[in-house]
Amino acid sequence: MKKPIIGLLPLYDRDRDSYWMLPGYMKAVEAAGGIPVMLPMAPDELDIKALSEAFDGFLFTGGHDINPLLYGEALDAACGELCQERDRLEQALFQYVLELDKPAFGICRGLQLFNVLLGGTLYQDLPSGRITELNVKHQQRPPYNKPVHSVTLQKNSLLYSILEKEAIAVNSYHHQAIKELAPVLQASALSEDGLVEAVEMPDKTFLCAVQWHPEFNFTEDEDSMKLFRHFVAACSGNMK
Repeated sequence: MKKPIIGLLPLYDRDRDSYWMLPGYMKAVEAAGGIPVMLPMAPDELDIKALSEAFDGFLFTGGHDINPLLYGEALDAACGELCQERDRLEQALFQYVLELDKPAFGICRGLQLFNVLLGGTLYQDLPSGRITELNVKHQQRPPYNKPVHSVTLQKNSLLYSILEKEAIAVNSYHHQAIKELAPVLQASALSEDGLVEAVEMPDKTFLCAVQWHPEFNFTEDEDSMKLFRHFVAACSGNMK
């Protein structure tokens, strides 16, 4: 059977003026049966359209904070480093992904991006923007493969059908999160303090995203591996 070729959104190091990729993203896709390819930071609309047509699916990786202007807010001092080149690339690519119904899996920033581009908003900084009575650790220190809190899965979700569990333990490394959920998205997992930790778009072949980082522990955690297997299966047209 032909392996699906999957485009991975690049990370950007401004100090080194370089595109790069954490190996966990690529290794996880490979382990699940796909061929990962890091995309260029293509500025041209026609090039982005060509990329959307050329690949079987797309993995929207973690990385920089998303520009608050994309969800109608002024930049807060607590917001982290932005990457406008990446925002522009992903904004254009995501629209083509939706139009073509290409499978898309978002991780951390990827979840936040899906929510913003579909009409939702974000907390620009959780520690300063959201106060709760529960002390849930959302920004852990290394090692990143160890779980630090749990999430509850919604029983009517694709995520629940994949993992077949009511709750799982996850790692966590983010200071932004979904504030208002986009109207077309369905929350598929919630943290103990009520944050939306996973989303999906039910009328698409596979459009799912998680706030945690399965690429850090897919070799030792079967739940993480199941996410990548299901995504790759969707990219190959074999999702059950």
